[in-house]
Amino acid sequence: MPSTPALDLVLTPNPPMGRHGMAWVMGGAILIGGGAGLAFLSLGAWPVTGFLGLDLIALWLALRIAARRARRAEVVRLDENALTVRRVAPDGQVTAEIVFDPYWARVALDERRRHDPKLSLCSHGRCVAIADFLPPAERRELARTLEAALAEHRKPAGY
Repeated sequence: MPSTPALDLVLTPNPPMGRHGMAWVMGGAILIGGGAGLAFLSLGAWPVTGFLGLDLIALWLALRIAARRARRAEVVRLDENALTVRRVAPDGQVTAEIVFDPYWARVALDERRRHDPKLSLCSHGRCVAIADFLPPAERRELARTLEAALAEHRKPAGY
């Protein structure tokens, strides 16, 4: 019978906005772009209206791409046998699964770029960056959580 994991985290990016937020942004952009387009059309500069339409399409595509990227995830699981990092694509497919021995794994937080630290799990000369989509403060908190869970896991029984 499998044991209960000591740590089971699902890390997801902070979503850029919901459906309603996207509708408001696009509605506002259409109103402003449509008004400007009509003004240029009345002045005889009809090609500008087409470029304003292209801008609206580009904005819509950018919002859709951002929303899709926000659906990716990383699952970090610590049980008695392994520390596992599973990367899940926006479509739900597992793209990678990295397994570490929890007794050898260490958490590395590279603070050289103070405004954007890099969080990695390392073992036996192999390092894997995790949670690169999280804000720096959340990465630091995740590093503390992982270090505490690994330290607790390494304690001998009865302590």
